[in-house]
Amino acid sequence: MLLGLSESLPRLVETKYRAAKATHSLIFSSTELAIIRTSAGIPVSSSACLIYLLLLIVLMQPQFQLRYCPALAKKPVVASKDNPPETKRRDVFENPSADLLIADIPSTNPSHILVLNKYPVIKEHFIIATKTNKQQTHVLEEDDLEATYACLKAWREAHGPQKRLFAFFNSGEHSGASQPHRHLQFLPVDSMRDGEQSNGWELLIDLILADKPRPSGLLQHSAVPFAHFAFHFPPEPTGPQLHKIYTDLYQLAKTAVDDFISSNPNSFTLHATDEGASPISYNLAMTTTGMAICPRRSEGSMLRRDEGSDIGFVALNGTVLGGTLMVKYQEEWDVLRSQPEKLDSILESIGIPTIKQTHNL
Repeated sequence: MLLGLSESLPRLVETKYRAAKATHSLIFSSTELAIIRTSAGIPVSSSACLIYLLLLIVLMQPQFQLRYCPALAKKPVVASKDNPPETKRRDVFENPSADLLIADIPSTNPSHILVLNKYPVIKEHFIIATKTNKQQTHVLEEDDLEATYACLKAWREAHGPQKRLFAFFNSGEHSGASQPHRHLQFLPVDSMRDGEQSNGWELLIDLILADKPRPSGLLQHSAVPFAHFAFHFPPEPTGPQLHKIYTDLYQLAKTAVDDFISSNPNSFTLHATDEGASPISYNLAMTTTGMAICPRRSEGSMLRRDEGSDIGFVALNGTVLGGTLMVKYQEEWDVLRSQPEKLDSILESIGIPTIKQTHNL
Protein backbone atom coordinates (compact mmCIF):
# COMPACT_ATOMS: atom_id res chain seq x y z
CA MET A 1 0.00 0.00 0.00
CA LEU A 2 1.26 3.47 -0.92
CA LEU A 3 0.34 5.87 1.87
CA GLY A 4 0.48 8.96 -0.35
CA LEU A 5 1.60 11.26 2.48
CA SER A 6 2.60 14.87 1.86
CA GLU A 7 5.77 14.42 3.96
CA SER A 8 7.62 11.50 5.50
CA LEU A 9 5.60 9.71 8.18
CA PRO A 10 8.07 10.48 11.01
CA ARG A 11 8.07 14.18 10.09
CA LEU A 12 4.27 14.33 10.03
CA VAL A 13 3.99 12.58 13.40
CA GLU A 14 6.68 14.70 15.03
CA THR A 15 5.21 17.98 13.75
CA LYS A 16 1.68 17.11 14.82
CA TYR A 17 2.86 15.78 18.19
CA ARG A 18 4.82 18.93 19.05
CA ALA A 19 1.95 21.20 18.07
CA ALA A 20 -0.65 19.16 19.99
CA LYS A 21 1.52 19.04 23.09
CA ALA A 22 2.14 22.79 22.93
CA THR A 23 -1.59 23.52 22.75
CA HIS A 24 -2.48 20.87 25.38
CA SER A 25 -4.54 18.97 22.81
CA LEU A 26 -2.77 15.90 24.15
CA ILE A 27 -1.62 15.26 27.69
CA PHE A 28 1.79 13.61 28.02
CA SER A 29 2.51 11.81 31.29
CA SER A 30 6.13 11.10 32.11
CA THR A 31 7.22 7.78 33.60
CA GLU A 32 10.06 6.44 35.69
CA LEU A 33 11.75 3.46 34.10
CA ALA A 34 13.56 0.36 35.36
CA ILE A 35 14.57 -2.88 33.64
CA ILE A 36 13.66 -6.17 35.30
CA ARG A 37 14.12 -9.76 34.13
CA THR A 38 11.83 -12.73 34.26
CA SER A 39 13.28 -15.68 36.14
CA ALA A 40 12.22 -18.16 33.44
CA GLY A 41 15.04 -20.05 31.83
CA ILE A 42 16.64 -23.45 31.48
CA PRO A 43 17.16 -25.50 34.66
CA VAL A 44 20.67 -25.82 36.11
CA SER A 45 21.46 -29.51 36.65
CA SER A 46 25.25 -29.75 36.67
CA SER A 47 27.41 -27.99 39.26
CA ALA A 48 30.44 -28.31 36.95
CA CYS A 49 28.76 -26.02 34.42
CA LEU A 50 27.06 -23.79 36.97
CA ILE A 51 28.71 -20.48 36.06
CA TYR A 52 28.31 -21.01 32.32
CA LEU A 53 24.71 -22.09 32.63
CA LEU A 54 23.81 -19.24 34.95
CA LEU A 55 25.24 -16.81 32.40
CA LEU A 56 23.32 -18.55 29.64
CA ILE A 57 20.10 -18.36 31.64
CA VAL A 58 20.55 -14.63 32.20
CA LEU A 59 21.11 -14.07 28.49
CA MET A 60 18.00 -16.10 27.63
CA GLN A 61 15.72 -14.34 30.08
CA PRO A 62 13.49 -11.67 28.55
CA GLN A 63 14.01 -8.20 29.96
CA PHE A 64 10.95 -6.08 30.67
CA GLN A 65 10.67 -2.36 30.98
CA LEU A 66 8.84 -1.50 34.18
CA ARG A 67 7.33 1.97 33.92
CA TYR A 68 5.90 3.84 36.88
CA CYS A 69 3.20 6.30 35.84
CA PRO A 70 1.12 7.79 38.69
CA ALA A 71 -0.96 9.66 36.09
CA LEU A 72 -2.55 6.34 35.08
CA ALA A 73 -4.34 6.27 38.44
CA LYS A 74 -6.09 9.52 37.48
CA LYS A 75 -7.17 8.38 34.01
CA PRO A 76 -10.98 8.04 33.60
CA VAL A 77 -12.22 4.49 34.17
CA VAL A 78 -13.42 2.78 30.99
CA ALA A 79 -17.01 1.58 31.18
CA SER A 80 -17.54 -2.17 31.19
CA LYS A 81 -20.51 -4.51 31.13
CA ASP A 82 -20.41 -4.46 34.96
CA ASN A 83 -20.10 -0.67 35.06
CA PRO A 84 -22.09 0.65 32.07
CA PRO A 85 -21.88 4.28 31.02
CA GLU A 86 -24.71 6.60 31.93
CA THR A 87 -24.77 7.95 28.38
CA LYS A 88 -23.68 6.56 25.06
CA ARG A 89 -19.91 6.61 24.83
CA ARG A 90 -18.40 8.84 22.15
CA ASP A 91 -16.41 7.18 19.36
CA VAL A 92 -13.02 8.88 19.70
CA PHE A 93 -12.00 7.88 16.17
CA GLU A 94 -15.08 9.30 14.46
CA ASN A 95 -14.28 12.85 13.37
CA PRO A 96 -11.19 13.15 15.61
CA SER A 97 -9.88 16.57 16.57
CA ALA A 98 -7.89 18.27 13.83
CA ASP A 99 -5.19 18.84 16.45
CA LEU A 100 -4.69 15.07 16.73
CA LEU A 101 -5.43 13.89 13.19
CA ILE A 102 -2.23 13.12 11.29
CA ALA A 103 -3.55 11.89 7.94
CA ASP A 104 -6.11 9.84 6.08
CA ILE A 105 -4.51 6.84 4.36
CA PRO A 106 -4.14 6.01 1.59
CA SER A 107 -4.53 9.45 0.08
CA THR A 108 -6.97 8.11 -2.55
CA ASN A 109 -10.10 6.39 -1.21
CA PRO A 110 -8.77 6.28 2.37
CA SER A 111 -9.66 3.25 4.48
CA HIS A 112 -7.88 4.34 7.68
CA ILE A 113 -6.84 7.37 9.68
CA LEU A 114 -3.66 8.10 11.60
CA VAL A 115 -4.25 9.96 14.85
CA LEU A 116 -2.20 10.82 17.92
CA ASN A 117 -2.94 9.14 21.24
CA LYS A 118 -4.49 11.84 23.41
CA TYR A 119 -2.94 10.51 26.65
CA PRO A 120 0.55 9.23 25.75
CA VAL A 121 3.16 8.05 28.21
CA ILE A 122 5.63 7.45 25.37
CA LYS A 123 6.54 10.24 22.97
CA GLU A 124 4.84 10.21 19.53
CA HIS A 125 2.50 7.34 20.37
CA PHE A 126 0.02 7.23 17.50
CA ILE A 127 -2.81 5.07 16.23
CA ILE A 128 -4.17 3.69 13.00
CA ALA A 129 -7.96 3.28 13.04
CA THR A 130 -10.50 2.21 10.45
CA LYS A 131 -12.20 5.18 8.83
CA THR A 132 -15.58 3.55 9.31
CA ASN A 133 -16.47 2.15 12.71
CA LYS A 134 -15.45 -1.50 12.50
CA GLN A 135 -15.30 -3.58 15.66
CA GLN A 136 -12.14 -4.14 17.70
CA THR A 137 -13.38 -7.62 18.63
CA HIS A 138 -13.65 -8.79 15.02
CA VAL A 139 -10.71 -10.41 13.26
CA LEU A 140 -8.44 -8.06 11.36
CA GLU A 141 -8.90 -7.66 7.63
CA GLU A 142 -6.31 -7.57 4.89
CA ASP A 143 -6.36 -3.79 4.54
CA ASP A 144 -5.81 -3.34 8.31
CA LEU A 145 -2.62 -5.38 8.13
CA GLU A 146 -1.49 -3.89 4.83
CA ALA A 147 -1.91 -0.31 6.10
CA THR A 148 -0.14 -1.15 9.38
CA TYR A 149 2.80 -2.72 7.57
CA ALA A 150 2.96 0.27 5.20
CA CYS A 151 3.40 2.57 8.21
CA LEU A 152 6.09 0.35 9.73
CA LYS A 153 7.90 0.33 6.39
CA ALA A 154 7.53 4.08 5.83
CA TRP A 155 9.05 4.82 9.24
CA ARG A 156 12.00 2.50 8.60
CA GLU A 157 12.62 3.93 5.13
CA ALA A 158 12.58 7.51 6.40
CA HIS A 159 14.83 6.87 9.40
CA GLY A 160 16.90 3.85 8.41
CA PRO A 161 16.89 0.38 10.00
CA GLN A 162 18.14 1.66 13.37
CA LYS A 163 14.92 3.57 14.11
CA ARG A 164 11.73 1.58 13.98
CA LEU A 165 8.09 1.42 14.98
CA PHE A 166 6.49 -1.23 17.15
CA ALA A 167 2.83 -1.95 16.33
CA PHE A 168 0.39 -3.73 18.63
CA PHE A 169 -3.29 -4.69 18.72
CA ASN A 170 -5.57 -5.53 21.65
CA SER A 171 -8.73 -7.56 21.05
CA GLY A 172 -11.21 -8.90 23.57
CA GLU A 173 -12.08 -8.17 27.18
CA HIS A 174 -8.94 -9.87 28.57
CA SER A 175 -6.51 -8.09 26.22
CA GLY A 176 -6.30 -4.61 27.70
CA ALA A 177 -8.46 -3.16 24.92
CA SER A 178 -10.01 0.21 25.77
CA GLN A 179 -11.85 1.36 22.62
CA PRO A 180 -14.45 -0.60 20.61
CA HIS A 181 -13.60 1.09 17.28
CA ARG A 182 -10.97 -1.01 15.50
CA HIS A 183 -7.45 0.35 15.80
CA LEU A 184 -3.83 -0.68 16.11
CA GLN A 185 -1.19 1.36 17.92
CA PHE A 186 2.35 2.47 17.11
CA LEU A 187 5.23 3.26 19.46
CA PRO A 188 8.58 4.54 18.16
CA VAL A 189 11.16 2.12 19.57
CA ASP A 190 13.61 4.98 20.20
CA SER A 191 11.00 6.68 22.39
CA MET A 192 10.42 3.41 24.26
CA ARG A 193 14.13 3.13 25.06
CA ASP A 194 14.10 6.42 26.98
CA GLY A 195 17.85 6.91 27.29
CA GLU A 196 20.42 4.95 29.26
CA GLN A 197 17.83 3.41 31.60
CA SER A 198 17.01 0.91 28.85
CA ASN A 199 20.56 -0.19 28.05
CA GLY A 200 20.46 -3.87 27.11
CA TRP A 201 16.69 -3.96 26.66
CA GLU A 202 15.23 -5.19 23.37
CA LEU A 203 11.67 -5.60 22.14
CA LEU A 204 10.27 -8.95 23.24
CA ILE A 205 9.01 -9.62 19.72
CA ASP A 206 12.60 -9.15 18.47
CA LEU A 207 13.77 -11.79 20.95
CA ILE A 208 11.03 -14.16 19.78
CA LEU A 209 11.75 -13.57 16.08
CA ALA A 210 15.49 -14.11 16.66
CA ASP A 211 14.90 -17.61 18.02
CA LYS A 212 15.45 -20.73 15.91
CA PRO A 213 12.31 -21.47 13.87
CA ARG A 214 10.73 -24.89 13.55
CA PRO A 215 10.68 -26.53 10.10
CA SER A 216 7.24 -24.94 9.62
CA GLY A 217 8.71 -21.51 10.34
CA LEU A 218 6.82 -21.18 13.63
CA LEU A 219 8.73 -19.30 16.34
CA GLN A 220 8.29 -19.67 20.11
CA HIS A 221 10.83 -18.56 22.70
CA SER A 222 11.32 -21.06 25.52
CA ALA A 223 11.90 -18.38 28.18
CA VAL A 224 8.63 -16.52 27.59
CA PRO A 225 6.22 -17.73 30.31
CA PHE A 226 3.01 -17.65 28.26
CA ALA A 227 1.93 -19.26 25.00
CA HIS A 228 2.81 -17.20 21.94
CA PHE A 229 3.23 -17.81 18.23
CA ALA A 230 5.24 -15.91 15.65
CA PHE A 231 6.29 -15.98 12.01
CA HIS A 232 8.82 -14.04 9.99
CA PHE A 233 7.58 -11.98 7.05
CA PRO A 234 8.84 -12.69 3.55
CA PRO A 235 10.67 -9.80 1.84
CA GLU A 236 8.16 -7.10 0.89
CA PRO A 237 5.06 -9.03 2.01
CA THR A 238 1.82 -8.46 0.11
CA GLY A 239 -1.56 -7.87 1.70
CA PRO A 240 -2.65 -11.49 1.10
CA GLN A 241 0.61 -12.79 2.59
CA LEU A 242 0.21 -10.65 5.70
CA HIS A 243 -3.37 -11.80 6.10
CA LYS A 244 -2.39 -15.48 5.69
CA ILE A 245 0.28 -15.15 8.40
CA TYR A 246 -2.19 -13.41 10.71
CA THR A 247 -4.88 -16.05 10.08
CA ASP A 248 -2.46 -18.90 10.78
CA LEU A 249 -1.29 -17.27 14.01
CA TYR A 250 -4.84 -16.50 15.09
CA GLN A 251 -5.85 -20.15 14.58
CA LEU A 252 -2.89 -21.31 16.67
CA ALA A 253 -3.92 -18.89 19.42
CA LYS A 254 -7.54 -20.07 19.28
CA THR A 255 -6.47 -23.72 19.41
CA ALA A 256 -4.31 -23.00 22.46
CA VAL A 257 -7.32 -21.39 24.19
CA ASP A 258 -9.64 -24.26 23.20
CA ASP A 259 -7.17 -26.85 24.47
CA PHE A 260 -6.68 -25.01 27.76
CA ILE A 261 -10.41 -24.61 28.38
CA SER A 262 -10.94 -28.29 27.54
CA SER A 263 -8.42 -29.26 30.23
CA ASN A 264 -9.49 -26.51 32.65
CA PRO A 265 -13.25 -26.11 32.10
CA ASN A 266 -13.81 -23.77 35.04
CA SER A 267 -10.93 -21.39 34.29
CA PHE A 268 -12.63 -18.97 31.89
CA THR A 269 -15.03 -19.06 28.96
CA LEU A 270 -14.97 -18.05 25.33
CA HIS A 271 -16.50 -14.73 24.34
CA ALA A 272 -19.91 -14.50 22.71
CA THR A 273 -19.55 -14.40 18.94
CA ASP A 274 -22.57 -12.22 18.23
CA GLU A 275 -22.25 -10.26 14.98
CA GLY A 276 -18.92 -11.86 14.12
CA ALA A 277 -16.88 -11.15 17.26
CA SER A 278 -13.85 -13.31 17.96
CA PRO A 279 -14.36 -15.92 20.70
CA ILE A 280 -10.91 -15.23 22.19
CA SER A 281 -8.94 -12.33 23.63
CA TYR A 282 -5.45 -11.85 22.25
CA ASN A 283 -2.65 -9.40 21.62
CA LEU A 284 -0.83 -9.04 18.34
CA ALA A 285 2.51 -7.33 17.64
CA MET A 286 4.19 -6.40 14.36
CA THR A 287 7.50 -5.06 13.14
CA THR A 288 8.79 -5.00 9.58
CA THR A 289 10.43 -8.35 10.39
CA GLY A 290 7.46 -10.38 11.52
CA MET A 291 4.29 -10.84 13.54
CA ALA A 292 3.55 -12.43 16.92
CA ILE A 293 0.33 -13.24 18.75
CA CYS A 294 -0.44 -14.28 22.32
CA PRO A 295 -3.86 -15.49 23.53
CA ARG A 296 -5.08 -14.01 26.80
CA ARG A 297 -7.16 -15.35 29.68
CA SER A 298 -6.91 -12.33 31.99
CA GLU A 299 -6.34 -8.61 31.64
CA GLY A 300 -3.94 -8.67 34.56
CA SER A 301 -3.09 -10.07 37.95
CA MET A 302 -3.17 -8.99 41.57
CA LEU A 303 0.29 -8.16 42.91
CA ARG A 304 0.57 -9.35 46.51
CA ARG A 305 2.86 -8.79 49.45
CA ASP A 306 4.84 -11.72 50.83
CA GLU A 307 2.23 -12.38 53.54
CA GLY A 308 -0.51 -12.55 50.90
CA SER A 309 -2.27 -9.20 51.18
CA ASP A 310 -3.15 -7.29 48.02
CA ILE A 311 -1.03 -4.43 46.70
CA GLY A 312 -2.77 -3.65 43.43
CA PHE A 313 -4.02 -5.04 40.14
CA VAL A 314 -1.38 -4.93 37.39
CA ALA A 315 -3.00 -4.83 33.92
CA LEU A 316 -1.19 -5.48 30.66
CA ASN A 317 -2.08 -4.88 27.01
CA GLY A 318 -0.29 -5.58 23.73
CA THR A 319 2.84 -3.79 24.91
CA VAL A 320 3.59 -7.05 26.74
CA LEU A 321 4.85 -8.35 23.37
CA GLY A 322 7.13 -5.33 23.29
CA GLY A 323 8.54 -6.27 26.69
CA THR A 324 7.07 -3.43 28.69
CA LEU A 325 4.45 -2.95 31.39
CA MET A 326 3.22 -0.08 33.52
CA VAL A 327 2.20 0.35 37.13
CA LYS A 328 0.49 3.33 38.68
CA TYR A 329 1.20 3.06 42.40
CA GLN A 330 4.45 3.53 44.31
CA GLU A 331 4.28 0.21 46.17
CA GLU A 332 3.75 -1.74 42.94
CA TRP A 333 6.81 -0.01 41.49
CA ASP A 334 8.91 -0.69 44.60
CA VAL A 335 7.92 -4.35 44.95
CA LEU A 336 8.49 -5.32 41.31
CA ARG A 337 11.89 -3.65 41.26
CA SER A 338 12.99 -5.35 44.47
CA GLN A 339 11.30 -8.70 43.72
CA PRO A 340 11.32 -9.06 39.92
CA GLU A 341 10.49 -12.76 40.26
CA LYS A 342 6.90 -11.67 40.93
CA LEU A 343 6.74 -10.66 37.27
CA ASP A 344 6.71 -14.34 36.30
CA SER A 345 3.45 -15.08 38.10
CA ILE A 346 1.84 -12.00 36.51
CA LEU A 347 2.90 -13.03 33.01
CA GLU A 348 1.87 -16.64 33.59
CA SER A 349 -1.58 -15.60 34.80
CA ILE A 350 -2.50 -13.34 31.87
CA GLY A 351 -1.84 -15.87 29.11
CA ILE A 352 -2.18 -19.53 28.33
CA PRO A 353 0.46 -21.68 30.04
CA THR A 354 3.29 -22.64 27.74
CA ILE A 355 3.09 -26.20 26.49
CA LYS A 356 4.90 -28.07 23.76
CA GLN A 357 3.01 -27.55 20.55
CA THR A 358 2.36 -30.37 18.09
CA HIS A 359 0.62 -28.42 15.35
CA ASN A 360 1.56 -29.18 11.77
CA LEU A 361 1.94 -25.59 10.60
